[in-house]
Order: sequence, then structure tokens, then C-alpha cells
Amino acid sequence: MDSGSIAWMLAASALVLFMTPGLAFFYGGLVRGKNAVSTVMYSFAAMGVVSVVWVLWGYSLAFGGAGDFIGNFAYLGLKGVSSTGNDIHGAAVPDMLVAIFQMMFAIITPALITGAFAERFKFKTYLIFLVLWVTFVYAPIAHWVWGNGGWLLDLGTLDFAGGTVVHINAGIAAIAAAYLVGKRRNVDRGVEPHNVPFVIIGAAILWFGWFGFNAGSGLAADGIAINAFLVTNTAAAASMVVWLILGNIHTGKMSAVGAATGVVAGLVAITPASGYVGPMGSVAIGIGAGVLTFYAVRFRYKFGFDDALEVMAVHGIGGIWGALATGIFAVGGIGLIDGSARVLGYNAIAVVATIGYSFIVTFVILKILDVIPGLGLRAEDVEEDGGLDIALHGERAYVGDGAD
Repeated sequence: MDSGSIAWMLAASALVLFMTPGLAFFYGGLVRGKNAVSTVMYSFAAMGVVSVVWVLWGYSLAFGGAGDFIGNFAYLGLKGVSSTGNDIHGAAVPDMLVAIFQMMFAIITPALITGAFAERFKFKTYLIFLVLWVTFVYAPIAHWVWGNGGWLLDLGTLDFAGGTVVHINAGIAAIAAAYLVGKRRNVDRGVEPHNVPFVIIGAAILWFGWFGFNAGSGLAADGIAINAFLVTNTAAAASMVVWLILGNIHTGKMSAVGAATGVVAGLVAITPASGYVGPMGSVAIGIGAGVLTFYAVRFRYKFGFDDALEVMAVHGIGGIWGALATGIFAVGGIGLIDGSARVLGYNAIAVVATIGYSFIVTFVILKILDVIPGLGLRAEDVEEDGGLDIALHGERAYVGDGAD
């Protein structure tokens, strides 16, 4: 094991955890002031609940054993996961550090889903949903793609940092959630973001943390990490530029929220490819992400589906594009441009499998929670009208006009 890699992976883990507060700012700024605390708390609570679940059984289900579809209970409570040895993962860092790094991925993934049901979901139900979703959706898909014996890993799927496990998974779960929860009351085309600076700050924190997300996924301080760092930044920048240009073409203005959304879309798309593509491939991936997600958002508005903060458009579509683009632009004789279509085919299978599993199991989990007496998914009408901050948390983000 390498001390430099250990130091880098400790820092990368902290960077990935920092992304979740960044998501809280990003989502919190996009909603109305009366729901800012509620929206921020979705992300903040995930840091607590999912951390406990991951230590107790989540890591074991994702990385224990060598089954095709799910791990086992060999590492309950992280028993046998060494802080000095690397028998499980064989990486340049201890197994416990890999478990820490992967914990941060498990934390942010369900937090991404919350953008779909912001301003109307019961917080107590959400806490239970976190436990069930990480256990029955996130952990199995993580095992498929990254776990020893996982069927997609053995098939030949390439997902360097979570295009399927994190982004497609969350984007598809968002569809199930938005459908079952239903549209917000008295909202036809979304709402005006109550705090655009929060949105920009959140996007900037996400951009910063994403360097740990992608460049840390090789589990070493080496040339792969350097390349992943560069292509991550490049794709984000390219996608932001596309969003600014397209926004100006369609509206005559260059939206700050649009720029921030473009950055996140580019980061999403480069995630599965970041360990396999070069700088020019990342430019192409960023441009593609910008175009696809920009028009996905516009199509969603026309369709009338109330995915409140565009989780499917940005993370779902961006993740699908990134997974397929990995098979197109991967260098070293791996990608389609370099002469091989195999990875593109394998990743297409991974996309379809993730979509089907995530939607069905998320739908079932939410449907069960909705019919349990005393739970249910949606806040009462009077709570929604007055804002979830006071109704569910007894606190205001602002006093005065900002509360609206």
C-alpha cells in the first residue's frame, strides 16, 4: 500500500462528502423560501442516516461475497474490514478506506432523488425511505457494477465513478417518486428559484467535490487520477458553455441557473467515463451532455411531469449519455472510435438493467410506504400551502418577505 494514495483517498472521501452540502445549497436555492429548510434537510439527513446504514449492513451487501446480484453479511458492522490491510479490494489503500470512500457515494445518491419530490414529501417517511432504498436499490446495483462477482462487472461494463450506480439509478428513481407523489399544488411550470446565489454556490461546491468523486475512483494517486481530474473539469466547462449558448438562442438571456445546471450535467456525464477517456473525448461528452439535458428540461416542461428540480433530465439523461459515451470515446482500443463496440454494448445492457431495477423496486418501496397508516408520502395540503419548513421542522429559513 502507498502512503501517498492513502492521503489522497482520505482527502477524496472528504471531497465527496462535501458534495452533499453542495447539493443542499443547489436544491435549496431552487425551491421557494418557505421550503428551503425542508429541502436542505433532505440532503443533510442523508449524511446521518446513510452513514449508519452503510456501516451496519450497506457496505456488506454491496461488497461482501462474490454473488452475481448482491453481496452477503460477512462485513456487518464493518467486521473484518481492515484499516491496514487490503485483502478485500486489493487496492493501494486499506479496505476500510475504500469502505469510507464508497460510503460517501451511498450518501449522495438518494439525496439526488429528493429534487423530484421537493416541496411536498413527508420528512419522516423520507427517513424510512432512505434506509430501504439504500438497502434494496443502491447496494445491489453497486454490487452489480463494482462488487466482486457482480454480473455487470463480469460482463465487461465500464463505470469508473458511478454513471449507472449513482446517476441513472437516482434519475430513474426520481421518475417513480414524482409519479407517485404527484404534482405540487398550484404549480404549472415550476417556481422561480428563491435564492440564485445559493444555486451557484451549490454548483461550485459540487464541481469542487466532484474531483474527489471521479479522480478518487481509481483508489490511487497516479496518472489515472490526474487524467480523471482533467476530463472532469473539461466536460463540466463544455456543458456549461453549451447551456449558456442554447439559453441565449431560445430566450435571449444567459441564465445563471442554466449555467449551474449545465455544469452539473457535464459532471454527471463524465462520471462513468472519467477513467477511460482523454481530453478531447471529454469535450465531446460535455457538449453532448449540454445539448441533451438542455432539451430534456424543455421537453419535461411541455410534458407536464413535475420532477421539481429536473433530476431525471440532468442525472438520468446525463447518466445514460455518459454510460453510452464511455463505450464510444474510451481510448486504448476500448471504445467504438478506437475500433471496439463491445463496451458500448455492455454499457447499454447496464443502462437498461439499472433503469428497470431502479424504477420497479423504488416504485414498490414508495407504494408500500404510501399505504402504511401514519406514514404516506405526501404532506397535507395545508402544510404544503404554508410551506414544509414550519409544518415539518418548526423553523424558518427566513423571516419576512423571503419566506415566500
